[in-house]
Amino acid sequence: MSIIIQHVSYIHPDRQTLFNNISFTVNKSQKAALVGNNGSGKSTLLRIIAGRLEASAGEIMCSNTPYYVPQHFGQYNELTIAGALNISDKIKALHAILKGDATEDNFNYLNDDWDIEERALAAMQAWGIDYLSLWQSMDTLSGGEKTKVFLAGINIHSPEIILFDEPSNHLDKSSRKQLYNLIETSTATILIVSHDRTLLNMLETTYELGKNGITQYGGNYDFYRQQRNEALNAMQEQIDEKNKKLRIARKTAREVEERKQKQDARGQKKKEKEGTPRIMMKTLKDKAEGSSSKLKDKHAEKIESIADDLKEIREKMPDNNELKLNLGSPSLHKGKILATAKTINFKYTEHNLWNDALDFQIISGDRVIISGNNGSGKSTLLNVILGKLEPTEGCIDRAEFNYIYVDQEYSMIDNKLTVFEQVEQYNSRHLLEHELKTLLHRFLFPKETWDKTCDMLSGGEKMKLVFCCLMVSNKTPDVLALDEPTNNLDIQSMDIITSAVRNYQGTILLISHDQYFASDIGIGKHINL
Repeated sequence: MSIIIQHVSYIHPDRQTLFNNISFTVNKSQKAALVGNNGSGKSTLLRIIAGRLEASAGEIMCSNTPYYVPQHFGQYNELTIAGALNISDKIKALHAILKGDATEDNFNYLNDDWDIEERALAAMQAWGIDYLSLWQSMDTLSGGEKTKVFLAGINIHSPEIILFDEPSNHLDKSSRKQLYNLIETSTATILIVSHDRTLLNMLETTYELGKNGITQYGGNYDFYRQQRNEALNAMQEQIDEKNKKLRIARKTAREVEERKQKQDARGQKKKEKEGTPRIMMKTLKDKAEGSSSKLKDKHAEKIESIADDLKEIREKMPDNNELKLNLGSPSLHKGKILATAKTINFKYTEHNLWNDALDFQIISGDRVIISGNNGSGKSTLLNVILGKLEPTEGCIDRAEFNYIYVDQEYSMIDNKLTVFEQVEQYNSRHLLEHELKTLLHRFLFPKETWDKTCDMLSGGEKMKLVFCCLMVSNKTPDVLALDEPTNNLDIQSMDIITSAVRNYQGTILLISHDQYFASDIGIGKHINL
């Protein structure tokens, strides 16, 4: 055995059930994907398996302690790198022993792991972050650097079970290749939550978490989508067939009823004409009504049976709602110079962030991607272009323009507000309450989520909520600045948002390691750091 999940359920503190009675097994050395729509509970389930969250019901059995690579790093910000990797006590004990403090506690902490520091430094070097100190605070690192810290932990601990939650989110191109190689060559049992199509296609098994529980597909992501679409089409055919039968049954019931009424009317007239005694007329009438009632019941039963079958099939249908998104067109004309940078650089300490000073120009209508390795200052440059930061060297001339900045932390979202309150806050179009609720439905936020606080939303749900807020605002931005916008989106939502951004007529400033997305939205200009 490796990972066994038996009848696991999770209920939010607000009593909303996220998933119920989940059971599946990941066998030893198996490499599996866990997919599903945003908000289905993938990350929550992974945290439960990792022992970071307690299930509401059910049992988790792992043959070894899983190693967990998280999607979000906020809880680690107050720790050092060594602390986040759970090796700080060992290294401190090692140093103490080497200095002569050979206490029993120190030997217990070290547990004969004499090369722990050497392995840690080698692991950090392997992931290209050896310029960082083990005692450096995690909150000083970029998203990519934090991810690499936890990936380095795999080299250090050599775990037999690894749980990955969106591991490629913040990684640059070369680091993604390194991640793919690690997964491909690993003998560990691996369960991965990811939207990265390249990564998902490397895995041999796909588990889909949805409203009907867990469904297993024996193949990679492309195979899963093919099988899912075939199943969806088959179920849709069943629905169409049942709808057809239901229409026919209802029509038949109406026609039979109408014929019966006409026959009864003709019979009544005939009997009256023939002078049938009144007492006999009543007996015949009762028999006719009884016969008619039986006929009605028969057709009603048939209609009810078909309707029940139809309901059952529809309940089994996977969630297939489509997020509809139209960002509109800005008023700013194309061709206007928005920003001109002349030999700019930026420094947080005494060292410049970029080896070479930057010169570039951004014109209205441009689609610009800012590229570079992790820690190269992509987000910093984006903030400089937007005027949120000023360069420490050189100068940048900016025209007046309005922008929307969607950052990696979804700072537009107030975690204390409910979903409905968040959207209402951006309602500068003065939409009525029922219009806002209709819009939330279109963005895949059903009624039961409206009173949920935003801090309970998944990363993908927060991204969709950001775009929903943009939709209720009355002004289309001149510039749309996106910092890793596809990081936490499920494939379905990603396709819809890709289409919306592609159709947006304004200026796009993009930071993304998702080459599919960059290509699909028509990036035409590059700033390489």
